[in-house]
Amino acid sequence: MTETQYDAVVLAGGAARRLGGADKPGVRIGGRSLLDRVLGACAGAATTVVVGPRRPTARPVVWEREHPPGGGPLAALHAGLRHVTAGTVLVLSADLPFLGADAVRALVAGAGAAEGALATDADGRDQPLLAAYRTEPLRREIALLATEHGTLSGLPVRLLTTELSLARLPYHEASFDCDTWQDIGAARARIRDDRTVLDEWIAAVKAELGIELDVDRAGLLDLARDAAHGVARPAAPLTTFLVGYAAAQRGGGPEEVTRAAHRIAALAARWAEEDGDASGAPA
Repeated sequence: MTETQYDAVVLAGGAARRLGGADKPGVRIGGRSLLDRVLGACAGAATTVVVGPRRPTARPVVWEREHPPGGGPLAALHAGLRHVTAGTVLVLSADLPFLGADAVRALVAGAGAAEGALATDADGRDQPLLAAYRTEPLRREIALLATEHGTLSGLPVRLLTTELSLARLPYHEASFDCDTWQDIGAARARIRDDRTVLDEWIAAVKAELGIELDVDRAGLLDLARDAAHGVARPAAPLTTFLVGYAAAQRGGGPEEVTRAAHRIAALAARWAEEDGDASGAPA
């Protein structure tokens, strides 16, 4: 079974008043902008539309602006939907530092059983800007709201949740958003936690280099440990570099990395065995 095709609309406008007017989507957490972190999570979208001022991004997107600028999330969503052709559209705010591909896949899959699926936060509140909607029901609801109120500008986005039939998924961590500098500080501290810092760093490196590779973190760390203990401490970074280079020369991919790492781990073990043999006797 193939995954549902979807487009994505990312809302990256707003005045960010609680951040003193800072460019919130451009604020960096873990070396990546909030916008790029969200774009990384929805990299599987057929088309990604970012509604807001143009800014550098790690991958190509379609840019759009709401009318009038600053008209709020419903006006921005209406503008972004002009470029959507898929039957399902993922709708995201640009300030979700912990959004991952797993939550995206679950929301897109959940939308197939209703008119959409949205995340709920730790307090059980709906998050309509962390949701996947079936495109046509969403378009109809936005059109009805525009007709009823005469404008979409300034309308609260929660109005979407009152008429559409939506599934609700408890994605508490993914729904953490950054409205204040305190939120941003908390997010920066969380990704430097000992339990997550390596995963965050690997994700940031892959995004910076423009590569997508499943990294056997435990295997590479074991290899680095073996090289450091069995040969010399500087051997660890040099060895892992050479393993990566050798894998790339052979076409890349996780299988080549694993194969090269196993060979060099065995080499390090043989090296250590010789170094530990103090008998001096010939083999």
